[in-house]
Amino acid sequence: MCGIAGYFSPKNAPSPDVIRKMTQCIAHRGPDAEQFFTDDNVAFGHRRLSIIDLSAEANQPMISQDGKWVMMFNGEVYNFRELATQLPLKLRTTSDTEVMLELFAAHGPMAVEKFNGMFSIALYDRLKKELYLLRDRMGVKPLFYFESDGAWYFASEMKSLLTVSPVKEKLTLNHEAVSLYLQLGYIPEPMTIWNEIKKFPAGRMLHITTEGCDWKTFWDAQEKISEHVVSDPAEAKNELRRLLTSSVNLRMISDVPFGTFLSGGIDSSLVTAMAQSQSAVPVNTFTIGFREEKFNEAMYARRIAQHLKTDHHEFILQYSDALQWCATAIDLYDEPLAESSAIPTLLVSDLARKHVKMILSGDGGDELFMGYGMYRWARRLQHPLIKRLRKPLAAGLSVLDSRYQRAGKLLDYDAAVQLPVHLFSQEQYLFTRQEAMRLLAGRFVPSSLSLPDATARNLSAAEKQSLFDLKFYLKDDLLVKVDRATMYHALECRTPFLDYRLVEFALNLDERLKMKQGELKLLPKLLLKELLPAGLFDRPKWGFGIPLSQWLKNELRYLIDKYLSDEIVSDTGLLQREEVTSLKEQFFSGRNYLYNRLWNLIVLQRWCQKNLQ
Repeated sequence: MCGIAGYFSPKNAPSPDVIRKMTQCIAHRGPDAEQFFTDDNVAFGHRRLSIIDLSAEANQPMISQDGKWVMMFNGEVYNFRELATQLPLKLRTTSDTEVMLELFAAHGPMAVEKFNGMFSIALYDRLKKELYLLRDRMGVKPLFYFESDGAWYFASEMKSLLTVSPVKEKLTLNHEAVSLYLQLGYIPEPMTIWNEIKKFPAGRMLHITTEGCDWKTFWDAQEKISEHVVSDPAEAKNELRRLLTSSVNLRMISDVPFGTFLSGGIDSSLVTAMAQSQSAVPVNTFTIGFREEKFNEAMYARRIAQHLKTDHHEFILQYSDALQWCATAIDLYDEPLAESSAIPTLLVSDLARKHVKMILSGDGGDELFMGYGMYRWARRLQHPLIKRLRKPLAAGLSVLDSRYQRAGKLLDYDAAVQLPVHLFSQEQYLFTRQEAMRLLAGRFVPSSLSLPDATARNLSAAEKQSLFDLKFYLKDDLLVKVDRATMYHALECRTPFLDYRLVEFALNLDERLKMKQGELKLLPKLLLKELLPAGLFDRPKWGFGIPLSQWLKNELRYLIDKYLSDEIVSDTGLLQREEVTSLKEQFFSGRNYLYNRLWNLIVLQRWCQKNLQ
């Protein structure tokens, strides 16, 4: 895990000062080493967090043995030892970096299809003066880019690009991104908050020459959906066990101490149980708890850790911790991200980094195996009677109490193409499309964010929602949160559920093995029952939430007063003041469920104050 920054231009020689500034501002991603490479029209800067082969010989950027190729990357390729056997030459290091580089030298850029891992790669052909950029299949590792007049700047974090004067001078606010942010709480790929800066698409490769550029897709989730599904429970459970065991085993390869995030839920418990079963010593496990019992899962994680005999570490989050870390949690992403669980994620990462340098997480399990309540709603909304009566039902429910009002909002959407965005926004208590239009008034930009219909088999509404969440929510919200929070503390996070083999398996499972008669995440539960007593984990899903509603009325009330005051809202000029005032009044009069909307606006307003004033 590292940080990369680079520049390519057919016209101008790169400035050492530019690449140095770009690299230094992401030093937190790699405190172990800093190294540069420059050529006629390219500059690479790399910050290293050493996990595999800790020697200086494994530093990056690295030059191939034939001298033709230069490569740097952020991430890990877990199957590098197997891939090394395919190379006829003697390697100089024991790193995954050199294996990747020499495979590129031997087979060209499409050698990326052999890699099982997470990565953002910059690969330079010194003879042809051509650059390749590549990002992993699931978008675990971030990559941003800016292009103007044939000059390309790219980096692991947007803040790196903002150090470059030609970039910063051309930036304009992306109103479509703001409109989607209000509905989703995040900004989906390839958009960023700026029109001119883009998120590099997952599973894609960009080939840049002095004449132009060319895009190529090497993996796409929708293309991996087949006509046939696995429907036999025993066969499916055996295959899940095999794939997850292999994935965890590969991700345990490390030359530094490692552990797992353990929330006590299905996914983190599965990962931890499998890691402990393959470890000769107790695995370090880490969890965050809350003083408020309604949000505190620490006791469940503790019981599982005791059963598995892990070396367990626990931290109970207090108001004072939220106050201390709140600003960092908001500013971490360089663009608005309304993910309040960034606060406990930062704290559990801080706790883990005191003991280990690498961590395993359970991210991805909910999206792959239907762990969210919205999948039940996706199925309900396809019932012929509900489809026929949803508009009058929505109107009737809207005058009842908050629980029924929410159901009414779930029933009230524009068209089927908007359903995935709508269901997600209402599951998260965020703004509907109509509400976002009122908030932004004339600045609202309609978006066509949806999934193409072309798949090898017809997907149910729940399967479409799951695929939407996999391609957008997981990648552009949850993985962003985890990457920035862990890398802020120089901690590498690996995600066993996002092994591409496991993803392809889950995409072709019978829906009834994921959700049956309202029970969610059926198959992972069946497997976990082989590893843990059901009483330790079989309970309603909590999620990694914080007592935000309570905090916003008490210790974090100052955020509402500071960023959502009439004066500040008017000065920023983005939101309709009357709509914001109405939202605050509803929240303080008892509609506690509106806390996510307030947090969404607080994050947006703080970002605007820091970046647009």
